[in-house]
Amino acid sequence: MSVATLSVMDEEFRSLVDRLASEAADSPEYARLVAAEDPEELARVLVEPHRPLWAREIAAFRLGCAGDRRAFEALVLLLNHRDPERCVSAAHALARLDDPRTPRAAAALATNTLRTAYALHPVRLLTDLRAPESVPALVATLQRLLAPGEPHWRVALACVEGLGCLADAQARPVLTAALPHPRLGTAAAEALRRLPGECGSGRT
Repeated sequence: MSVATLSVMDEEFRSLVDRLASEAADSPEYARLVAAEDPEELARVLVEPHRPLWAREIAAFRLGCAGDRRAFEALVLLLNHRDPERCVSAAHALARLDDPRTPRAAAALATNTLRTAYALHPVRLLTDLRAPESVPALVATLQRLLAPGEPHWRVALACVEGLGCLADAQARPVLTAALPHPRLGTAAAEALRRLPGECGSGRT
């Protein structure tokens, strides 16, 4: 997909430009970047100093969805942003970028104990990527989040659901350990049913 055709083909891009319109405050640069057809113009936004975050996000998203790997570093930073909507857009673009570095980066973000509050979208991206790094990272993250008093249960739930989707037998011990958890038990039981050797498959 070229940057020229992205705007009419990608619903997530339309959502992004609607979200960033108010942040850009009617800047002429906003309209120019939304309509830009030259990838070099977008790539310059990522390296020039003093560019606003919304401009870098538009450029990185458009380049990433078009398969231009110059967007990789910017998208990884956005994937771990405190704003969940920026994380969603970055994950969408990274899934389409097809950069071999993406699974390692997502796994590093998901397993970073200092950034657990922002790990939801890296976890979901790992599930979508179905890379060799996905199951080990989700297992390690979920194991840590099963500790008593751990507040990040939404991240843990995403790990459980992701491991169910990936249906890898390596996940059986940690999913079994999640069964008694009041917020995770139902999803963990469903995920276990998806693993090889278990009866039943698919969501109910």
